[in-house]
Amino acid sequence: MNPRTKSQDIRDLSQNDIRELVAELGQPAFRAKQLIEWVFEKNVCSFDDMTNLPKAFREQLKEAFAFDTPTELTKQVSKDGSRKYLLEYHDGVSVETVGMPRRNKLSVCVSTQAGCGMGCAFCATGLNGLKRSLTAQEIVDQVLHVSNDFGERSTSVVFMGQGEPFANYDEVLKALRILNDPDGIGIGARHLTVSTSGVIPGIRKLADIPEQFTLAVSLHSAIQSTRNKLMPGVKKYTLLRLHEALQLYTEKTGRRPTYEYAMIEGVNDTNPEMQALCDFCEGTLCHVNLIQRAARSSRRRFIRLRIFSVVLSLVASRPRFVTPVVTILTPPADS
Repeated sequence: MNPRTKSQDIRDLSQNDIRELVAELGQPAFRAKQLIEWVFEKNVCSFDDMTNLPKAFREQLKEAFAFDTPTELTKQVSKDGSRKYLLEYHDGVSVETVGMPRRNKLSVCVSTQAGCGMGCAFCATGLNGLKRSLTAQEIVDQVLHVSNDFGERSTSVVFMGQGEPFANYDEVLKALRILNDPDGIGIGARHLTVSTSGVIPGIRKLADIPEQFTLAVSLHSAIQSTRNKLMPGVKKYTLLRLHEALQLYTEKTGRRPTYEYAMIEGVNDTNPEMQALCDFCEGTLCHVNLIQRAARSSRRRFIRLRIFSVVLSLVASRPRFVTPVVTILTPPADS
């Protein structure tokens, strides 16, 4: 498919830029306030929706700017109501986004890159490599697309789709702040979760910002040799250094990071792997998500999952340790 022609997205302008633009177009100053409200607070994606602006002014804006929103290529709806979208941007690259409704709430899983360069063994995204990183607005547009499709406000966002968020740190942080802005989309900081494969510089940077965004780490093994095979893109960030960075994060923020652990039969669900995971978590503030990778699992997988959960819970019950909270996650059944 040929890439679409891209005009400058008006949302790339700052509020001061818009004030200057309005003055250059000969409009009164109060029009800048109206335009800013439409663009940054009401999050409209069409100049025609800006009903309190004169038609002639809207036509001027159309000639110079665009809302370069992604195009929906496909949508899959699961039995549990989740919707997975394939969205295409102006240059032809596409990403996946998922909307997950639950109990009058809507969570969105967004991608931060088109493709991924981390090469994790269990992830299909990295097979074709990294195409490019997304801009903050392209990330936010995924949330807006899902909200518009469901006809309701998104209440939480997880940065767990395609790509490594901390390989695109500046744009991810900008997107987080746009989503968190109380004068805009207004999602609470603790309902915005960034998931990293363990890129330590990004963890350290996140610990230093004032907002209380939530951190998740794709751990998947606490044995270095196993993790190297599963996640070769983060070999240089050893488990020892990762543990130190996470300890620093909890000390600085008082927040509980989440460790994602996808159970892979015969690889990371053995007794030595279980002991290593307990050792990694013991004495730390954390939440462990044990992920069952298939909706229909073998009896052995189910038993191993339960054993891991019970053992981790026993570690957490030791009174002298601040230790993990354990959750078991099962993927949604496809329609």
